[in-house]
Amino acid sequence: MGPLPKRRTSKARRDRRRTHDVLSLKHLVPCPNCGEYKVSHQVCPSCGTYNGRKVIEVEEKED
Repeated sequence: MGPLPKRRTSKARRDRRRTHDVLSLKHLVPCPNCGEYKVSHQVCPSCGTYNGRKVIEVEEKED
């Protein structure tokens, strides 16, 4: 059996340790081709372009 803590970790100490574990929001930028917001350095999901080139084919949504 390995070593065990001598004292219980308090809620305050536990929460201070967890302050950096929060998820951050993705940085959204407008697509230069279609104007929709997309995650930076990723292919635009609405028009399929990246860095001025057509990378993927995107199906049109039917209403």
